Amino acid sequence: MAKFKITIDKEACIGCGACAATCPDNFEMDGDKAKAKKAEVSSIGCNKDAADSCPVSCITIKELK
Repeated sequence: MAKFKITIDKEACIGCGACAATCPDNFEMDGDKAKAKKAEVSSIGCNKDAADSCPVSCITIKELK
């Protein structure tokens, strides 16, 4: 089963909360920046939707081999 690593560029994050609204299972706001509850997940699930909803594209998801 594939694993995925989620990273957020904290400097680029504008704290809009779109990721947390789209995927509350794995994203939350940490002050004025977004935070992934789990940096590695076994299923991409709503994480891709959260990354796609980010207006500054600061969320990256990489498949771990």
